[in-house]
Amino acid sequence: MTDENGYYSISAIPGEVLVFSYAGYETLEWVVGIDTVIDIEMYESITHLEEAVINAGYYTVKDRERTGNIARITAKDIETQPVTNVLATMQGRMPGVDITQETGMPGGGFNIKIRGQNSLRPDGNAPLYIIDGVPYSSEATGTFLITGSAYPTLSNPLNTLNPDYIESIEVLKDADATAIYGSRGANGVVLITTKKGKQGKTKFTVNTSTGAAWVSRFIDLLNTDQYLSMRAEAFQNDGFSEYPANAYDVNGTWSPEKYTDWQKELIGGIAQIYTINTTATGGSELTRFLVGGHYNSQTTVFPRDFKYEKGGVQVNLNHNSPNKRFSMVFSGNYNIQNNNQPTVDLTNLSRRLAPNAPSLYDADSNLNWENNTWTNPLAELNSQFSSQTNDLIGNLSLQYSVFPFLDLKTNLGYTDTRSREEKTIPSTIYNPSFGYGPENSALFVNNADRNSWIMEPQLSLNTDLAHGTLNIILGTTFQQQTSNYFTEYGFGFTSNALINNLAAASNRFLSRSEEFIYKYQAVFGRLNYNWKNRYIINLTARRDGSSRFGPGNQYANFGAVGAAWIFSNEEFSRNLPLISFGKIRGSFGTTGNDQIGDYQFLDTYSTGSVYQGNVGLTPTRLFNPDFKWELNKKYEAAIEIGLLHNRIFLTGSYYQHRSSNQLVGIPLAGTTGFTTMQANWDANVQNSGYEFTLKTINARSPDFNWESQVNLSFPKTRLISFPDLENSTYKDTYRVGYPLNIQLVYQYTGIDPETGIYQFYDVNGDGRISFPDDRQTVVDLTPDLIGGLMNSITYKRWSLDFLLHFTKQQKPRYSFGIPGTMSNIPADILNEAQILTAGLNQEALMAQGFYANSDANIVDASFLRLKNISITYKLPLQTNNIQLQLFLQAQNLFTITSYKYGDPEFIQSGFLPPLKQISSGFQLTF
Repeated sequence: MTDENGYYSISAIPGEVLVFSYAGYETLEWVVGIDTVIDIEMYESITHLEEAVINAGYYTVKDRERTGNIARITAKDIETQPVTNVLATMQGRMPGVDITQETGMPGGGFNIKIRGQNSLRPDGNAPLYIIDGVPYSSEATGTFLITGSAYPTLSNPLNTLNPDYIESIEVLKDADATAIYGSRGANGVVLITTKKGKQGKTKFTVNTSTGAAWVSRFIDLLNTDQYLSMRAEAFQNDGFSEYPANAYDVNGTWSPEKYTDWQKELIGGIAQIYTINTTATGGSELTRFLVGGHYNSQTTVFPRDFKYEKGGVQVNLNHNSPNKRFSMVFSGNYNIQNNNQPTVDLTNLSRRLAPNAPSLYDADSNLNWENNTWTNPLAELNSQFSSQTNDLIGNLSLQYSVFPFLDLKTNLGYTDTRSREEKTIPSTIYNPSFGYGPENSALFVNNADRNSWIMEPQLSLNTDLAHGTLNIILGTTFQQQTSNYFTEYGFGFTSNALINNLAAASNRFLSRSEEFIYKYQAVFGRLNYNWKNRYIINLTARRDGSSRFGPGNQYANFGAVGAAWIFSNEEFSRNLPLISFGKIRGSFGTTGNDQIGDYQFLDTYSTGSVYQGNVGLTPTRLFNPDFKWELNKKYEAAIEIGLLHNRIFLTGSYYQHRSSNQLVGIPLAGTTGFTTMQANWDANVQNSGYEFTLKTINARSPDFNWESQVNLSFPKTRLISFPDLENSTYKDTYRVGYPLNIQLVYQYTGIDPETGIYQFYDVNGDGRISFPDDRQTVVDLTPDLIGGLMNSITYKRWSLDFLLHFTKQQKPRYSFGIPGTMSNIPADILNEAQILTAGLNQEALMAQGFYANSDANIVDASFLRLKNISITYKLPLQTNNIQLQLFLQAQNLFTITSYKYGDPEFIQSGFLPPLKQISSGFQLTF
């Protein structure tokens, strides 16, 4: 027998055998040696793996009995990754979940698509996030007016959440799993469950690490000799006998002997990363608690000091009454982010500057302007972007068992997000010769507050019925979200020392002052019947109401049916000795979508220009009483097979989603005073594909264990129909029968041997190349394959975990300058370039623009990446009360690809790609 923490004492002599056994775990034998302390770790029985209980949102279900498609990762997967955003922990680990990091700058955004793009609107495809039962808005609180060119997209709100506090992440994908969330689950649901307290004496855990990050791949650009040769040929082609006065790079103003690798100079720094997480957990059988705090800081790879910091606290309390009829769970997270970054990402500039451009500093360590012959890139760093975000998430769940078969439950949740952003543009970003002073300085400020509450009373019935079990859930949802945005700016200061004080600006303007109220309510139900643990049916229904639609269209009905047959429990399966578990499941249902923003159906007005001291109103939107929900119909069929006592477990599924009633802008005649009106368009988008997951237990012994998992996704997206597409605003964006993620390009036919200029196919035969008539070739940029291979290996006190992430895809090359102009380019582009021009050959300039938007510029961007790797060693200590382990972790360690133009996974041209990171640290528990 052991105590509640697994500690024990036993009298034994060397040579005797100790047998450790526990229900659901592998029996373990240990031959007694001379050691006085034996540290045993038991492993879940491979015959009970399918008994794992997973979170399905409003209920939990055994993995073997689920009828829907739910992907899952746990704290074990998350803790091995040195990342700060929750979404980063999911990359490459879930089939059908495509996640890309949109910048390497800290605090940046992530793009997530669960089984493709359902809506034609780019902002209508975000999944629903649920944190401990509380919906969390994925809408960013920032504005591009403030972030400027620092970030390609707005910051992801999930940045505030600490991955170390997460117990599990479940992603609901098919109709059976998502229909219980109705319209909110149209694009999938991400369920995030934080860690809970554990029974036993109080334990303290300290987890700290420090590391470094840097750009992993630089582009091979021309050196000075190659660059000057290119420029000389370009001027010769343009008919110059001598170089112009402003051609400083070739006319002798700048030294032809100088060479600077501007990528290393501007984005080649080493970012320092520091993280500490602490928790205290414990409690009795009736009351358990967990309290934790965390802090993370990151610098950047840019010159000068920029820093991202975040920290916060987590509290969790579980309580049960002595008779176990009443239970209460409270969880709360409060997090703060402070971000200070430049307003300009120097990545694009680092790839374009001439290699013989002047030095950044003069002999006196001041910014060098080289006699006004160039714009010093470091001057842009005087303009800064800063933001502070305070985020609160709280949940209280109360449950009471009226009878052994009947439970009453309610979830109460509250979120509050407060954000402030500032962008300063001081006069010091300009060349001093311009004579600009603080009267030319400017400050932009954005304040955003968003809070929401939710209340969900529920009734749950569980009973035996006709050799089976019946579960019924009935519930309602009441939710409200209020958002306030206030943006203002000013310019003209008496001193740059006052630039952060808007009241000190001589001219102040209000750019935005808005309040949005979103109300949502629903009633939902679930009926699940499991007959003899063989046949399972799951019926789900939900009626949603949203304030985002007009009278008569605010409510809609959604539902799904899921079924499963566990054929391994049938009598005939006894004749199939290799099959230890087998299940066939399928689902069909509908979900909706109301991700359109607030008040889109109303005729709205905004404040306009001032006339004779009075502020006027300007109409901004037309009333549309027929504005309705988008509809998403989902179908899936899947099979799950366990072989050799589940040492090999294979899951394969096929899905098809069709989204209709697309909420898009319909073009209007200019005489109406509006170009478009928000309405439903009878366009249909289909997402389909195959998903496979293979889990294997390659070895299992007291000293050595090795488990693997591979997931594969083959996604396909098609625009099935779009009536009158040619007359819509989307006529140059989409094509019926093709994916949504396409690019219309010119068809490249080669270089004219006489003129040396790029040639393209003249689609309409009018004798000239023009847009959009000749830009009609369709290029599919949707990945053909997305996958990941995970391995977890333990040997005695050592453990090794790593993930290989791979994608088969094509994408445009990075957008470089025109070959021959005052901009650096890669050598391979120079080798295939048309006749070089310094900027005077108009025909060549036009052809270069066509080439950048042609199929010749689309290249293979497939890659295999060691996404993360973790090595851990548990130190042998002489006491069971203290545990200490050391770890070394890395992210984006290496990439195998034929793509030569930066990061093949990265989709944002001109911005800092995700960084390579190596961290080391320790975890102490006592």
